[in-house]
Amino acid sequence: MAGVRAAWRLLRALLLALRGWATIRFEFPRLSEAQREERVQAWARRMLAVLGIALQVRGQPAVRGPVLLVSNHISWLDILVLHAARHCRFVSKSDVKRWPLIGALATGAGTLYIERESRRDAMRVVHHMAASLKSGDILAVFPEGTTSDGIDLLPFHANLVQAAVSAPAPAQPVALQFIETHTGRMSLEPCYIGDDTLVASLWRTLTGPPITAVVSFGAPQHANGRDRRAWAADLRAAVQRLRQEG
Repeated sequence: MAGVRAAWRLLRALLLALRGWATIRFEFPRLSEAQREERVQAWARRMLAVLGIALQVRGQPAVRGPVLLVSNHISWLDILVLHAARHCRFVSKSDVKRWPLIGALATGAGTLYIERESRRDAMRVVHHMAASLKSGDILAVFPEGTTSDGIDLLPFHANLVQAAVSAPAPAQPVALQFIETHTGRMSLEPCYIGDDTLVASLWRTLTGPPITAVVSFGAPQHANGRDRRAWAADLRAAVQRLRQEG
């Protein structure tokens, strides 16, 4: 029965993804920025519901920009969960742009892309991020640079934090966790690490026990004279505290 239920959810998720693509393709051109953001957040919440994933938001998301959301990274679900909690623009690896359907959805939601292997492209994106922050955007980054199992927190790379230093703009620490809805124990089902494939992670998530995604927002903070490395280390410590409080 778990397999049948998972297959039904997967089919509904695909249909919703196609509907999202159609919305971006045909409706977004005539919508205001605020209306687009509302559509993206509503779509993300609907997708979580279709996948059978509950959402719990702790703390206060930023009401308006500019702000740089700094979060740990566990799963392919993270972007969806953060969009559902608070619409934002993501900075993502350029590979995502070329993924069928997912790339179109990410681009339509305002994602900024970066070539990880190119220092020059990284600087271009930092300048673009700083300009977006200056215009009042809410941006989100995963400074670990890759997904982890959610048990440990990897070191934070400081490069993208430079955008908030340059803007200047506040940064808000955000902790993501996935727990089993009925027991409250940490769930490893959504993890996407090592040799995991997207399909395997997705199927494991759909066939496992019900999951709740917990998004904990900490207090925004300013650089206050810290360079990007010192600030990145302090933001990591703030994310770690939020995880322990959860």
